[in-house]
Amino acid sequence: MENIFLTNKESDKELYKKIISQTSEAILNTFDSDKAYSGPTPEELKSIIHQASILPEKGLGWEKALELTKEKILPNLLKPSSTDYMAHLHGSSLLETIAAELIISTFNQSMDSWDQSPVATEIEVEVINHLCKLYGYNDNSDGVFTSGGSQSNQTAIILARDSFCNKELNYDIKKYGVNEKCLKLRMYTSEISHFSMEKSAHILGLGYQSVVKVPVDKNKRMDISLLEKLIAEDIEKGNIPFLIVGTVGTTDFGSIDNIEKLSEIAKRNKMWLHADAAYGSGVILSDKYSNLVSNLNLCDSITVDFHKMFVMPISCSAVLIKNKDDFNALTIHADYLNREEDEEDGYTNLVDKSLQTTRRFDALKVWISFQMRGKDGWAKIINTSIENAAYLYSILEKDSDFETAVKPEISSVVFRFVYKDNNSENPERSDFINKKVRRSLIHSYGTVIGQTVSDGKVFLKFTLLNPLITHEKLDNLVSLIKKLSHDQADN
Repeated sequence: MENIFLTNKESDKELYKKIISQTSEAILNTFDSDKAYSGPTPEELKSIIHQASILPEKGLGWEKALELTKEKILPNLLKPSSTDYMAHLHGSSLLETIAAELIISTFNQSMDSWDQSPVATEIEVEVINHLCKLYGYNDNSDGVFTSGGSQSNQTAIILARDSFCNKELNYDIKKYGVNEKCLKLRMYTSEISHFSMEKSAHILGLGYQSVVKVPVDKNKRMDISLLEKLIAEDIEKGNIPFLIVGTVGTTDFGSIDNIEKLSEIAKRNKMWLHADAAYGSGVILSDKYSNLVSNLNLCDSITVDFHKMFVMPISCSAVLIKNKDDFNALTIHADYLNREEDEEDGYTNLVDKSLQTTRRFDALKVWISFQMRGKDGWAKIINTSIENAAYLYSILEKDSDFETAVKPEISSVVFRFVYKDNNSENPERSDFINKKVRRSLIHSYGTVIGQTVSDGKVFLKFTLLNPLITHEKLDNLVSLIKKLSHDQADN
């Protein structure tokens, strides 16, 4: 069987070079405008991509397969690098991290055992050590790369649960599983926190009942006084508070819970404090705004996402923990993978810290990008995003056609067009107009923005992760939204 992998053969090298070169050219030809999306509706896309079979009796060969890709897929892919894309916490990909992805895919290291990823293992350990220092942890800390914020959060919740059960309940949940007492465990998180909290509780056998959603204040931060009240009520009922999750950058609003206050409450009640900083973790690299997240070292664990504000390719996340011994909850030995004698001789097997077995060498993206851009380059990226949000908020707040949900702390701006009938708002009509404007933007203008609900009303959302977005761009987009909104209002 010839030419199926990259090997030391010249013919394999030439084919690799050809395939990568042709693919690069096809991608570049797709970037023929700044539109984020080409416009087809779901039904139109289904028609475009439909094939009688994706597995023909006889293979088409590379050239024809590439032509099909160029015809059906590439023109219709979303372009997160476009300045017309600002819908979600889903950024573009820095050029050097795309190069890193090529290396990752070509060499296909598996990060579970040292003999499957020798230098990759050592790089991940090195990157994790530096990340721990960056967020204020000491030498007793540790971490591991994960598939994303959901898995990072889930890992932290598992470690929190097992640590609490061992220390406070004198019960080995790893060995014996969830018992009746464990069903009284309670974790507390903002009512607008990420849904991975409920998902994790379900997976861990604790159920949604274990997740206590704490109302937020006017700034969309967890209400501290209500948190204390809910904990006290649960203790009185015989429930067992074990975890507080502070959100450092909520999905919709970018709001940051008061980590210092949460830490005081957690310590007083012998609870674990986890920071879901999947969004806000990037702020640490700002030379102006890092104080917003400078107290993350008060947390027992931190979720960091590099495919959000750090604008790296999916997937790339990590969970950091203050006490590395807490990873023992995930350790289980297998003779074929993490032999004890290898570890005694200094071979690190990262599977001991991970929910995954096979895992990608995502740490390379962080290593390359940090080396290339340095603190100064990263500060410019992060500062620009935060300051763009501040600018956009300032112009919306002054415009009587719009209502804003909350002053942005990071780079999300949530707002809505307000339809007025005889000088008073018609909420249903306002909701309808905002929904229609968002759909019009994506299908008629190739511009993709977000939509959410706040206080029962439909809001539009700009998640400003792209530092190429200018104030002029924001001005023009606000003007377009205003025009489309008025056109809808007049219909």
